[in-house]
Amino acid sequence: MSTPDPSTVRHPGPWTHRDVSANGIRLHVAELGSGPAVLLLHGFGEFWWAWHHQLRTLSAAGFRVIAMDLRGYGDSDKPPRGYDGWTLAGDVAGLVRALGERRAHLVGHAWGGLLAWSVAALHPRVVASVSVLGGAHPLALRTAIRKSWWQRTGQAKAMRHLLWFQTPKLPERKLVASEAAEVERLLRTWSGAGWRGQPDFEETARRFRHAMRVPGVAHSALEYYRWAFRSQFRSDGRRFAEAVAGRVTMPVLQIHGADDPCVLPDTARDSAPWRGPDSRFESLPEVGHFPHLEAPTRTTKLLTEFLHGL
Repeated sequence: MSTPDPSTVRHPGPWTHRDVSANGIRLHVAELGSGPAVLLLHGFGEFWWAWHHQLRTLSAAGFRVIAMDLRGYGDSDKPPRGYDGWTLAGDVAGLVRALGERRAHLVGHAWGGLLAWSVAALHPRVVASVSVLGGAHPLALRTAIRKSWWQRTGQAKAMRHLLWFQTPKLPERKLVASEAAEVERLLRTWSGAGWRGQPDFEETARRFRHAMRVPGVAHSALEYYRWAFRSQFRSDGRRFAEAVAGRVTMPVLQIHGADDPCVLPDTARDSAPWRGPDSRFESLPEVGHFPHLEAPTRTTKLLTEFLHGL
């Protein structure tokens, strides 16, 4: 079975594709519109196209919208290392500057949300605001998993894939087997019932499966989880936790699906101590882990109101 060329994830549309050098690597972005910069950060198993709804609607609302392929994903570089929180935050901060912007509004889903919150703590000068979809603050998520770990309940049960992802080689093989069928299974398991079976779901699953089969993506995607888990027992992880422990200085918008089975709503709400002034939490009924894909109209309306309100 042949593997797709990375360039095949550059799907056509009203946006412009280009490469940007930042933090020592090449990052692929899709860009549309003009105005204040909004940088979109995707989650696990996704790539820039996860934001195709928001690229159109936020740019129409008067923003310069940039959806990036994170390190190791899509058509961005896939180096053998650099999947730690420090380096990933440096990628985003470096990209903001390389785009010629002084600051940007960061919008992240799941892993992208963790990253957006980390950038706000480590590089606050380049962040105007933070919006997190289907995610939580890194320390809120860590605390929730630790509290329920031994009982295998709550957030620990919801993220049992975290432990499986620590094993070598086998998770990579499973992610790409049968044309990356596991990616569709996770998408179906983590999403709300109302989205499954819809044409948009089928198209999203097809594109995500294709992008996961790009050489190097499966391994890179798993390295995010491996560093997050193993760093808890190492000095670099302790330093990272200390560095992101303070309340951020900018407003934070959290948009969370009420039916999210991956990052539980209670875990997301427990992020309140780290939200900056004038922050908000919005819950979307009958929505799972992917608000930007399952409920794009409601999600973009909340994002637009929040960003215009700033």
